[in-house]
Amino acid sequence: MAESIQSLDQLSQLKPAAPEAPRYVKKVDKYGRAYATGKRKDAVARVWVKPGTGKISVNTRDVETYFARPVLRMMIQQPLVAAARAGQYDVICTVAGGGLSGQAGAVRHGLSKALTNFEPELRGVLKKGGFLTRDSRSVERKKYGRAKARKSFQFSKR
Repeated sequence: MAESIQSLDQLSQLKPAAPEAPRYVKKVDKYGRAYATGKRKDAVARVWVKPGTGKISVNTRDVETYFARPVLRMMIQQPLVAAARAGQYDVICTVAGGGLSGQAGAVRHGLSKALTNFEPELRGVLKKGGFLTRDSRSVERKKYGRAKARKSFQFSKR
């Protein structure tokens, strides 16, 4: 040891500094768009966000025609409403796999991630709302000797 510690003050100076919280930076491409991938069940959505009038298009179709159910459209709007950015961004997304409900969840997840790439200060609001967490629930596999994943065949003693 090169030096010996004489007092408690010197001991506190030896302690390593607390690690800083990670800084998130704005990530946009050359067209000024932020990109993110969202997933839910078997659906995968690629989402681009850019400043605009609030137009949302899914697979080159308008969101009203692609997601006919109002619940699914409301689900997609949730991150924008939570961040108080409704009508400020144009959203373009391509989605594949799964059903409509899973696709809407994937678009919501991708939209939330793309918003944090465009405006890193929105991360706290979206994280608190649970929009940045990937919903890992998926369909349970069918087991052999069973009718479905858990359902058994009818039992008869005779």
